[in-house]
Amino acid sequence: QVQLVESGGGLVQPGGSLRLSCAASGSIVSIYTMGWHRQAPGKQRELVARIDSGGATTYLDSVKGRFTISRDNAKNTVLLQMNSLKPEDTAVYYCQVTMRESRSYRPSDYWGQGTQVTVSS
Repeated sequence: QVQLVESGGGLVQPGGSLRLSCAASGSIVSIYTMGWHRQAPGKQRELVARIDSGGATTYLDSVKGRFTISRDNAKNTVLLQMNSLKPEDTAVYYCQVTMRESRSYRPSDYWGQGTQVTVSS
């Protein structure tokens, strides 16, 4: 059984910064892709940033240059550094990890519980 635990959300003023963290734990055999998605009220969930096992990254166009995703493989952790935050970044942010646990022969997608990010003056 595996678990994802997120932290780091909160309220910040426009132009401010936040760092989100997501740690995977449990009977993990391999971790492949790690990423962050977000969902604002009344909108569909969207991919914000993703990093693969080789370190290649993908970003939503609207966050390029402001957000940075990174991972610590030794700690099974993915981070999202968010700078120059805008009100339109307000959403619930979800960690998503593709990994294989010991009881399975195939990798599956796992999701965190979500953390609220609110950008407002």
